[in-house]
Order: sequence, then C-alpha cells, then structure tokens
Amino acid sequence: MSWTTVLDVIGGICLLLGAFLCLAGAIGLVRFPDTLSRLHAATKPQTLGLILILSGLAATLRTWSAVTTLVLLAATQFFTSPVTAHLVGRAAYRNGNVDESTLEVDELSDALERSGWDPTK
Repeated sequence: MSWTTVLDVIGGICLLLGAFLCLAGAIGLVRFPDTLSRLHAATKPQTLGLILILSGLAATLRTWSAVTTLVLLAATQFFTSPVTAHLVGRAAYRNGNVDESTLEVDELSDALERSGWDPTK
C-alpha cells in the first residue's frame, strides 16, 4: 500500500469524524434547553469537528498552499470560538437569559454584586 493511499484513508476518516462531530453539535444546539448548554454544543464539538475536517482536507490535498491555509483557518477557529462563547454567555447571564437553577457554581453573581452592577438599569 502506498503513502498516498494511506493519507487518503486517514483524510477520509478525519472528514467523517469531523462531520459527525459537527452533526452532534448541531443536534445539541437544537435540543439543549438554555443558552449556556447551547453554547457548549456550539463550541466544543464544532471546533473539534472543523479541525478534523481541515486535517482531513490537508491529508487529502497535500499541497503547501492548501495546508498553510487550512492551518490558518484551524488556528483562527481554535482561538476565536472560546472567546466568542464566553462573551455571549456573559451577555446572556447579564440579561437574565440563563436558568440559574441549572448552575452548579455561580461565580459571576458574586463578582457582579461586588461591582455594584444593577440588572434593572
């Protein structure tokens, strides 16, 4: 078996696993009840799924220009998705769109009380 066949099989497996993770994240996005749960479904499997898809494409395409572009896309997704989820979750909490009975630890309420933040303003 040649290296190109092995890389094509690895690329296909990465593409299928990445597509499955993206599908699982999309299903979780629809099925989960509140904002914080949906953010988890939108960021965790989607990020890993996209990185697997990009890895599969890199293993299949095997050109330097494609691989560098795919690495740049993966790095951008890896660094921006958690920051975006954090900011959206914080905004949802401040606007009262979070079911506080589902939180095990609520550190943000203590910090907001110390800062004098008033949600009615």
